[in-house]
Amino acid sequence: MLLFANTLVFKIKLINMNNLIIDAANDTIFFTVMADNKSYTSEFSNNRENFDKLTILLLKFLEKNDLNIKNISNIFVNQGPGKFSGIRASLATAKGISFANKIDLYGFSSDQAINQNYVEIIELFNKGLLIKNLIKPQY
Repeated sequence: MLLFANTLVFKIKLINMNNLIIDAANDTIFFTVMADNKSYTSEFSNNRENFDKLTILLLKFLEKNDLNIKNISNIFVNQGPGKFSGIRASLATAKGISFANKIDLYGFSSDQAINQNYVEIIELFNKGLLIKNLIKPQY
């Protein structure tokens, strides 16, 4: 019975996490926050102008959806394969935000999020298949 109680608490904790997903490996930059059975998404053209202001775009996305970076539990970032500049910009942004706010950072590959199915990324995380702070860019 104690095991069941621990498992139940663990599942509740996972459900209440706010997860930020950053994906700039392909033609579009996606920001997604999955929080409390809600999902918020925004997309931008994957071009030089947006690489230069990726952090600003992300902060405006959070503000627009009344989300605070302090309430984010995990950051997931697409580490490729994909576009070199998009991967570099998103990794730098994710690492900076993770470090400054003490948020756990996880990398995933493009083939784990086919057609921007980011629910799969959260399922991989819940199964323990993503490794914290292990980022290996794949250009």
